Amino acid sequence: MRTHHALPAALLAALALTACDNGTGTQDEGAARPGPAATASATSTAGTSNTGGTSAGSNRSESEASGGKATGSTTGTTTGSATGTTTGKSTGKTAGGTGTPARVFCHGGNTTVTARPVPRPLNHLLITVANTGSKPCDLTYHPVLRFDAMQWAPRPVADSKPQAATTLAPGEKGYAGVSLSAADGSGEAGTTGRKLTVGFQGRTPNSDGGPTAIPALPARGVYYDSTLTVTYWLRDMDDALSY
Repeated sequence: MRTHHALPAALLAALALTACDNGTGTQDEGAARPGPAATASATSTAGTSNTGGTSAGSNRSESEASGGKATGSTTGTTTGSATGTTTGKSTGKTAGGTGTPARVFCHGGNTTVTARPVPRPLNHLLITVANTGSKPCDLTYHPVLRFDAMQWAPRPVADSKPQAATTLAPGEKGYAGVSLSAADGSGEAGTTGRKLTVGFQGRTPNSDGGPTAIPALPARGVYYDSTLTVTYWLRDMDDALSY
């Protein structure tokens, strides 16, 4: 704790007079007498001023007296500016999602679609969709299939419905399995399809998700009957062929 009795009596009187004039106590002590003693006094007074919460004018006087004008100004500016700038940039990137491209619906315009019969299981067709676009795309619900000019759409296999839409990153593939006909011959109205149109759904069931695709079929066509069904879009090929 600093002792005041070491100061000359004249200086103590001057300080007391100053304190009475401006109401700030010994805050201006450094301005009254430059030198080591004044510097120590200004340092001590700065701690007292911060604790007691003095006015902006008193703080400015104190800083100038102790030679800390640049320090006080820089501290306030740097702290406020750095905090505000960092927070703003961070929030903007998170809210804007600039790091992740926006997803779109998969359709015939941003994918390549193939359809090929498989040896197992019997009477099955595998539809493969590859994302050829630059953005992730969602395969929603199930493909809407139509052979030639058929007036009905095959029903989806309810048990194959995934918990969420199948999302394909650029270059990734999704699958759907088609059960063409009953293995035991119980199906009706069997016929051979030579052209297949694959439709895509949008945000809601049976909505238009974009351009259709017409994958090539074998030259002999594919046989199907009234038991024709299709799975939902799935990420795994084996899953698509397990129904």
